[in-house]
Amino acid sequence: MTGRRRWSTEEILDTAAELLRTGDAESFSVRRLAAALGTDSSSLYRHFRNKTELLRAVADRILLAAMDGYRPEDDWKQRVTALALRLREAFGEQPQLAVVWGRYASGGTGSRLVMEELLQALRASGLPDEEVPVRYHRIVILLAALIASEAGISTITPEEYEQGMEQFRVAVLGADPERFPALAHFARDVRPLGADRRAAFEEILAAHLAHIEARVP
Repeated sequence: MTGRRRWSTEEILDTAAELLRTGDAESFSVRRLAAALGTDSSSLYRHFRNKTELLRAVADRILLAAMDGYRPEDDWKQRVTALALRLREAFGEQPQLAVVWGRYASGGTGSRLVMEELLQALRASGLPDEEVPVRYHRIVILLAALIASEAGISTITPEEYEQGMEQFRVAVLGADPERFPALAHFARDVRPLGADRRAAFEEILAAHLAHIEARVP
């Protein structure tokens, strides 16, 4: 009688990533992953202690992919911007995993590469060393929030999008001007979430980096 196949860590992560592409972190479970691999949950716990550790490993592979071939160039603001856009693109291709990263973070090699580059760029800005960790954390929070927000938009179906657009038009264009005077005034110029998201991403990041630059002695 042949023994049950032993799956490698990479094969487990490949299957987990595929399940997350077609589902989400809420419905994902080690039991579902084991069923997809044709094994039992106990065999997976030899590789990962729990679901959270496994999800962090999946998210870390996205960070590794984003950093593959990356070479820091130009000044510190351009380095941070280039890195941020690489992360945005990498998670944009697998939006369900953006939510995983925003929720569980990561502690693997990919995470360390991102941390190292951000910290080096901030040091190159001329900030005092004691301010660098604080500014690093704020940038990461900003990027995680922006990327996860975009991911949420990109995973909705065309039918859900059209329904949302209709609700937006009713809510904005139909606003009572006496109760919502500002909304009524700007109604035809306010756009729904999802419009020009890359431009908004870059503009918000640029404003944050300008704020940091203003603090450099």
